[in-house]
Amino acid sequence: MNVLVIGGGGREHTLAWTFSKSPRVEKVYAAPGNPGMKNTAECIKLKDDDINGLVQFAKDAQVDLTVVGPEAPLLAGMVNRFEEAGLRVFGPTEEAALIEGSKSFAKAFMQRHNIPTGTYKVTSDYEEAVRHVEKEGVPIVIKADGLAAGKGVTVAFTQEEADQALQRILLDHTFGEAGARVVLEEYLQGEELSLMAFVHGTTVLPMAGAQDHKRAYDGDEGPNTGGMGAYSPVPQFNEAEVDRAVRDILQPAADGLAAEDRSFTGILYAGLMMTGEGPKVIEFNARFGDPEAQVVLPRLESDMTEVILELMEGGAPELIWSDEAVLGVVAASKGYPGPYDKGASISSVPESELLFFAGVGEQDGRYVTAGGRVLLLAEKGATLEEAQTTVYKKLEELDTSHLFFRKDIGHHIISR
Repeated sequence: MNVLVIGGGGREHTLAWTFSKSPRVEKVYAAPGNPGMKNTAECIKLKDDDINGLVQFAKDAQVDLTVVGPEAPLLAGMVNRFEEAGLRVFGPTEEAALIEGSKSFAKAFMQRHNIPTGTYKVTSDYEEAVRHVEKEGVPIVIKADGLAAGKGVTVAFTQEEADQALQRILLDHTFGEAGARVVLEEYLQGEELSLMAFVHGTTVLPMAGAQDHKRAYDGDEGPNTGGMGAYSPVPQFNEAEVDRAVRDILQPAADGLAAEDRSFTGILYAGLMMTGEGPKVIEFNARFGDPEAQVVLPRLESDMTEVILELMEGGAPELIWSDEAVLGVVAASKGYPGPYDKGASISSVPESELLFFAGVGEQDGRYVTAGGRVLLLAEKGATLEEAQTTVYKKLEELDTSHLFFRKDIGHHIISR
């Protein structure tokens, strides 16, 4: 088989690497990919928003399966176009992907289908938003309604933080059209769990859980990012708690989307808060999490190619997981998630099977920075502590002249 992975980040590098290990797969293409992926996939000079070009390429290269990594092409209708062209594609249609594309849609959807989540209010009016925060009090969660690359969320612990977030979104239009409305959500207390599933219609195959670290700096300080590291498994949650999340959240979401004529195929991601009242949804995504994919997929012992094909043909294949733990740390450009320089040379990177590149370019045979999150290094271990020790030992080999990384990924669970 020929497989096409659409996207060019660390998640897509991980997908390409996972497909490349399958005996069923002869060739992996990535569009546009990145220079760090060249040993895993043939990178195609087509941007992930070039739907016409990608459809034509898939036809010309006789691609048997296409997987869409990022959320923006999904919401632009890429899967719809591939399906119209008679091409096999794994990912949700534009209609189904709205569960990620609009937070206000997602909240109303959850309300309709009795899926547990926090209370909320949606508004486009700054003054109304301020009044709501004053009435409800802090802490409160403020979200841009649309796609904001993981940066449109503020957990405000003071009135001043809330006002600043509302000004950025509604008055300064920092996120453009994505911030035309805000969703003001109840602050949920508990611990987070990222739970993803392979989904086709009403068939839901849950994956191993993971936990992401969103804040930029050690001690969960600093601004929200797309994710600075992750680990799997998440031993603080037992099997019964995870089963409840599948039963009360993932399965009803798949059933509800099908019932509303938005049947979902692809990866459904539930960002959960495990509260004293049980799991509640923080957000849904319509694709693999990044960096969660980088620590979950290395634990998948089943052939992902076979899993996807059997699922799309109406089956429900068993997922087999390694008992080993995986912990991954993101190295990002200094300044991220704010302004940062591009084109800075990276003179040395560690060698590892689980080194996944994201925002990198290549110049004179050397990697250079080309984005905020540049790479993720993950390692396996018999325990999370062992994986963590190995990762941080290897990161000593990384040239950090222009990069930074958190030194405490996984610490709060390992130190328990």
